[in-house]
Amino acid sequence: MLKIEQQLEIHEGKSKKPYTDTAGKITIGIGRNLTDVELSEDEIQYLFHNDLKRAIRGLDNWLPWWREKPENIRNVLMDMCFNMGIEGLLGFKKFLRALHEGDYDIAVKEMKDSKWYNQVGNRAKTLAEMVRGDD
Repeated sequence: MLKIEQQLEIHEGKSKKPYTDTAGKITIGIGRNLTDVELSEDEIQYLFHNDLKRAIRGLDNWLPWWREKPENIRNVLMDMCFNMGIEGLLGFKKFLRALHEGDYDIAVKEMKDSKWYNQVGNRAKTLAEMVRGDD
């Protein structure tokens, strides 16, 4: 006889990405109905902390100098990496070079010249102010 966990995994299947089930419900994992069942606070925090760790790992792997920067710059980099992933952040080559060299005026200019700046609204303005040290 199967344990209930094994039985449910067989019957429900297992998916790392959301999909629409046969009843039209958005589902993930092992039969988790996201359409009708909201996340608990513990689940939200668990996902959030995993995503934050993923952003930090990306920064450590690709931009090891980031940890040597002032807290405001580290927080900007974490925020942007969390928002768009390390792959997206690495596309900001001139911005990253300016940050690495400590040329924060150029870094802000590069932020403002990006498509991202207009897409994320107040978030970008806040981050630009943080780079300038206006926080």
